[in-house]
Amino acid sequence: MTIKEIQNDIIDEFSMFDDWMQRYEYIIELGKNLPLIKEELKTDENLIKGCQSKVWLQGEQKEDKIVFTADSDAILTKGIIAILIRAFSNQKAIDILNADTDFIDEIGLKEHLSPTRANGLVSMIKNIKMYALAFDAKKE
Repeated sequence: MTIKEIQNDIIDEFSMFDDWMQRYEYIIELGKNLPLIKEELKTDENLIKGCQSKVWLQGEQKEDKIVFTADSDAILTKGIIAILIRAFSNQKAIDILNADTDFIDEIGLKEHLSPTRANGLVSMIKNIKMYALAFDAKKE
């Protein structure tokens, strides 16, 4: 599936819920299925700066795609990074770089987060894009 198709699936899933309490519960549920980063990779180097909670993100190139793993010490944040990994993992670096993140606004996530969590969300997206930029630069 393309990034856009995955993002549209996420938008459809969130539209099934009537209120934000149900959406928060769903986000927490998604966090339980997060592809977890290996314990030994929970280093300062993989820690995302700007997050209220601790979030570790690691990207690995497998063939021509980037596979992300992550973890967080907060259940809601774990769900947020799980949504991003679902959208961007197993995709080509160039596709990640060219992808928009409008789906975040369409599901209403940013507006329902505290300012510090919203900053963390932006930092998570930035780190995913930085991995894509690094892997894209390597292939040239």
